[in-house]
Amino acid sequence: MTMTKHETAIVADPKLPTIEISREFDAAPEQVFRAHVDPELYARWVGPRSVTTRITRWDARTGGAWAFANDRDGEEIASFFGSFHEVRPNERIVWTFTYEGQPDGVALETLTFEELEGGRTRLTTLSVVQDFETRDGMLSSGMDVGVKEGYAKLDELLAREA
Repeated sequence: MTMTKHETAIVADPKLPTIEISREFDAAPEQVFRAHVDPELYARWVGPRSVTTRITRWDARTGGAWAFANDRDGEEIASFFGSFHEVRPNERIVWTFTYEGQPDGVALETLTFEELEGGRTRLTTLSVVQDFETRDGMLSSGMDVGVKEGYAKLDELLAREA
């Protein structure tokens, strides 16, 4: 397993059904943004190391839609889908994120790409869900492993692309 020098913070607000994820990357906002909107790049880093990601729909523009499946040992184990509500290049993405197994648990997520000194980026994702039960279910699903391992894979991808 690859170690990363940047920590991923995952914070659940005790008063609101939200999750905030924050992480710094040693790459410019344009690079981190591109890794979120280019389906070939996105499939290479999203999710835990134990799965492969297969993009089944991808239209990364305001009003577009997306879908992908996670496979393990050649078998589909999970699928996700959503809509791109706003795509503002190198600054912000607003999308919905739904796990097919919990279609009523849709999250509205806002991703912001903040430029830092030295050509670095702070990525912050605010995920809003309908209630605490949905939020707590997301947190207990192992999503933290997928997020942290995915961001470590993104670090590796960004280093190779540099």
